[in-house]
Amino acid sequence: MKKTALVIGSTGLVGRLLVLNLLEDNCFEKIISFSRRSLDINHSKLREYLIDFEEVNKWKEWVRGDVLFSALGTTIKQAGSKAAQYKVDFTYQYEVARIAAENQVSRYVLVSSLGADPTSRIFYSRMKGELDEAVRKLGFEKISIVRPSALKGEREKERKSERIVIAVTGSVIKILPFLKKYQPIDAGIVARAMINISMDESEEKYRIFNNDVLFKLAGNSIND
Repeated sequence: MKKTALVIGSTGLVGRLLVLNLLEDNCFEKIISFSRRSLDINHSKLREYLIDFEEVNKWKEWVRGDVLFSALGTTIKQAGSKAAQYKVDFTYQYEVARIAAENQVSRYVLVSSLGADPTSRIFYSRMKGELDEAVRKLGFEKISIVRPSALKGEREKERKSERIVIAVTGSVIKILPFLKKYQPIDAGIVARAMINISMDESEEKYRIFNNDVLFKLAGNSIND
């Protein structure tokens, strides 16, 4: 039976590529995007809801489907403060996930980050780890956490710090190949891996997929 995919963060680097891949995937008959601005994509399978994440009661009944893909995120620079970034990266994502679980959406695939840890002293890693732990308690049949390294791809707004990390990491890996699991990853690979992960038929409710396995999963079904 063909599925309905729900996507938040669809205007971001991974999210947009995820939507484009979902539109071409025959396993999905409908893609529903929740975002603050339009994707400007005209496709018969795509339905867009332009929402204010603060006004939950206006959109919570629309969060119905088979799989919720969550790729929402920002930076401190874009958000303006740690508190504002936390609201986007944690609060908004958690609230959509909570509502999806209440609306009987069975599967959840979340883009987290390599190194996510709720006990980390690093704000970003701690925030991501806290979300990973919080959504684990929600009533989905399957929860998949995707933890990529630094993302490669063309963003609308360049992230200078990310570009530096990619350059430095690439150089270090050439010298120390055992650190290859930390290598930067193309956003398109993450998007394709997420779709394959959503097809997971294992009996495990909660699974974490780290950076090194995403390269393989982008080209192969998780059940292969």
